This record gives sequence, C-alpha cells and structure tokens, in this order.
Amino acid sequence: MSGKRLTPHQYLLGRVERLCSKSGICWIIEPVGANYPDMLKRCSQGRQDMSDWIPDEDTIRLIRKYAMQNALEYDGKGQAASVQGRILGEVAELRQHAKHLFGVLGPAIEEANQLWHDEGAEAVKAVLEAEAPEALEKRVKERREGLPELPNAVKGDVILRFAPNPNGPLTLGHSRGVIINSQYAEMYNGKMILRFDDTDTKIKRPDLKAYDWIKEDFTWLAGRKPDIILEASERMPEYMAHAKQFIDDDYMYVCKCTADDFKQLRIEQQECPCRANSALKNSDLWNQMNDPEGGFNEGDAVVRVRTGMNHKNPALRDWPALRIQRSPHPKVGEKYRVWPLLDFQSAVEDHIQEVTHIIRGKDLMDSTRKQKLLYEMAGWDYPETLYWGRVKVHEFGGFSTSQMKVDIENGDYNGWDDPRLPTVRALRRRGFSAAAMRKFWIELSLTQKDISV
Repeated sequence: MSGKRLTPHQYLLGRVERLCSKSGICWIIEPVGANYPDMLKRCSQGRQDMSDWIPDEDTIRLIRKYAMQNALEYDGKGQAASVQGRILGEVAELRQHAKHLFGVLGPAIEEANQLWHDEGAEAVKAVLEAEAPEALEKRVKERREGLPELPNAVKGDVILRFAPNPNGPLTLGHSRGVIINSQYAEMYNGKMILRFDDTDTKIKRPDLKAYDWIKEDFTWLAGRKPDIILEASERMPEYMAHAKQFIDDDYMYVCKCTADDFKQLRIEQQECPCRANSALKNSDLWNQMNDPEGGFNEGDAVVRVRTGMNHKNPALRDWPALRIQRSPHPKVGEKYRVWPLLDFQSAVEDHIQEVTHIIRGKDLMDSTRKQKLLYEMAGWDYPETLYWGRVKVHEFGGFSTSQMKVDIENGDYNGWDDPRLPTVRALRRRGFSAAAMRKFWIELSLTQKDISV
C-alpha cells in the first residue's frame, strides 16, 4: 500500500464499493461528504429482515485499531474472528450486533494485512502510534513480561521434562522445548529432566551418537546442564512392572486382532473378542508375549488400554500401550521382546518422576487425552499441561529428523551441521547465539496460534 494514509473515515470508502456480509446484509459504501452514518446504506437487494444497525465513528476507529493490532501480532495474517472478539470484549453493547459487526470487518482487516505485506510491520506500528498508541503499548508490555506464570506452580516444587527421541541431534523445533522448559525450571527454582524416549527400535531407531549430541545441544541452549538425565531404555523394568500390574488390575488386555481388523472395529465402535478375556487369561498372554518360545511374533499381539470403544475421538478407543519389537536396541540389544509405545512409557515415567508440568506442542493433545484416561484408572494426578502452536520457518520449510538422516546418508547434506539444515548444530555453525535463541522463544512465549518466521 502506498500514497496518502487513509483516515478512519476514508479507509472503508477508498477500498470497498460494496460489501455483502456473511450475515446476509448487503451494504453500499458511498464516498460522499455526508455524515458517516449516512455513508453506509443498506442495499435494496439485501435482506429486509435485518437490523438497520450501522457502525458509528467510535466503532469504526475500534475496528481499525484492532485490525492493525491483529495484523501486527499475526504477521500480516489478521483474522476477523480474533478482531471481533477483542472489540466485543471492550464494548459489550456491540454483542447484540455481533453478526452485523462481523460483516463489516473485512475492509479493515484486508487493509491492515496488505499494509503489513507491502510496507512491513513498521508501517503498521506507525499507524497504531498515530491513531491508537495504547494498542501498541499493550503488545510491548506483553513481550517485556516474558513467560506467563505456570498454573498451580509452587516455587521449589516444580518438575519439568524435555523428552526427545535420540534418533538425531536437536532441531530448531526442539530448541523451543529445551528453552521454555528450562526457563520455567529456573523461574520456579525447580528441577529440569532430560529424558531420552528411546523405546522405538524400529521406526525411529535411536542413534548412539545422538545421546551425546543432545546433551551438548541442551546445555548450550539452556545455559545449564539438566538436573536429571534419564534413558527410557534403561528404565524398562519400571514400565514392564507397571504393565503387568495394569493387566492384573484389568485396566489393560492383550489383543490378538490384526491391525486392519482392529481398525475396522474402532471405526464401527465395536469391541474385539479379546476384550472379554479375564485378567488371569491376559496375564498368561502377557507372559507369552515376553517369552521367545511363547508363539507370538512381531505384530501378533499388542497390549491395549481398556478405555472403551465409544469415545468420540477414535484415537482414544482402546489405544495400544505395548507391542513386540524384534529389532535390537543399540544400547540394550535383544534383552526385551515387548516394548512400550511412547504414550504409555511417557505417562508412567512422568508419574514416577513426579512431573508437575508438561509443556509441549499442541500436536500432542491426543497424547494428553490418552494419558489422562490411564491416570484416571490408576488414581494418579495428571500434570498441568500447556501447549504451543506450530512454527513454520520459511527458510527450511517442512522437515523431519528421519528424512534429514536419509538425505545425509544419500550425500545431499554434509553432515548434521550442514548450514542448510535446521539443526541446532547447524545453527551454531552459522553463528547463531544461544542467548538470541532464548530471547526468540521467550518472546514468542506460550501461544497456541501457529506462526511463520
């Protein structure tokens, strides 16, 4: 956007000739020198059963202020729903006109987003400084305060954890988990656990070198070593004992259905025949799963949590907790035949370590839901859980540790510290400082909105 800046009165007039709201109201915008309420007239073709409400000057200023503020906060991707929510939160009297208000937000949001894309964030800030400096002050204040307080946190009693899979070094995405969790541990004089969730020996097989890489990356990012370091593969006796107890208590059962058969049962919300087995029968089957001579091979049986097959969310229906894996583990070899899946292993370990707060990406919300069901069965208290949204880095696009590993092996990249990769090791090689990365993630804070940087 270029040229003379529009006044609050002009911006609707200059950008839009006609706007039909989603509520069915059709408006004609007339660029004439009349009083503002007369500039918006209802089209004769519009629905006649609608209200004659028209935004006054104060409302127009409010729309423009929050449209600009929203565009600034969401990097030129302001949304009508968010803007409307802020307006109604400030002026409760407008709630009776909510549908009509939503219909006239478009031009302001379009202008604010376009200004951000054409001239950058500073241009949007300039508008707010001139017309609504209080909106900018609120944003600055929020950033200055850093991380929000944790719910139900007692200084000295907070225990957090960062739990990566050691199938490669830490990535930019992992760095958020290290920094946010370690900062909270410092804020509350709590404990910070670095836990290697390394019980997948087949799909995301652990890399022996990655254990040391991750320890180094963690210390560099956090500016301190973790208080406790755990490896799930060394904690297997704990998980096996809990699994046996849950089976004996009839909270879990051994299922011999094929993956395809159970998938269909889940869709139809039907119980599988294995669910009817007694706890004693399941205990025998559990022993067979762990016995090399027991007759079960990989894929023949899994242990499921007895959550019920009628949950609205299919992912929660009798979810799998343990399965047979024959691929040797790089640390413990073939010592175990049955291995826990992440949702079970993590849930049990969090309980054992008395973790008070779990902070992770919102893509793991289903994991929280699964684990809460298990905790309810056991009579345990689930940790307070907070989430952050996805962050897309334009420079790197989509990436995964597994794919990067394949690309490195194929010679597409020169190791994990190749400057073209989004690994912490690569960022260090490019000259990024740990202090700058801490500042970046702390300023983004705990928000579930997805952002692009």
